[in-house]
Amino acid sequence: MTMIERYLYSPWRMDYIMGDTPDDCVLCRFKNEGKDRENLIVHRGKHVYVVINLYPYNNGHLMVVPYAHESNLSDLDDATLLELMQLTQVCEQIFKQQYDVEGINIGINLGKAAGAGIASHLHLHAVPRWIGDDNFMCVIGGRRVIPEAFEDAWQRLHTAFANYFADKE
Repeated sequence: MTMIERYLYSPWRMDYIMGDTPDDCVLCRFKNEGKDRENLIVHRGKHVYVVINLYPYNNGHLMVVPYAHESNLSDLDDATLLELMQLTQVCEQIFKQQYDVEGINIGINLGKAAGAGIASHLHLHAVPRWIGDDNFMCVIGGRRVIPEAFEDAWQRLHTAFANYFADKE
């Protein structure tokens, strides 16, 4: 029996990988700036915020980010860790409601060797998935089609988070 290896190529991320590296932490930079729309922050919790990824693997790709600049899960306090996971649950519900997803990838890359693009500041990725979203455009053409503008995604997701938490009050 032979094993067929399948690779997913994401050459559109090379701009991110090879781009200029800022001196400061990009995940810390906007956390208190007050420009959530411009910075694509869709929700702010007490210890964690949720932001649209500027270099998405798929439409609606979110990152759940602690305000604390820590690189390991074990460095987070219990309240931050709890809110990180609770907001990830909310992302799951909002993806199902707003995007009718067929699956979701959720992951944390700890350390550069694990694929962390920003290894010094832990963050969780939540990526909505649909059957066939690894079509010929990204596999053959080397291009990812993101059908929703960042501004539209921000409005949709920001409103969904606001409504979710308004219903909990």
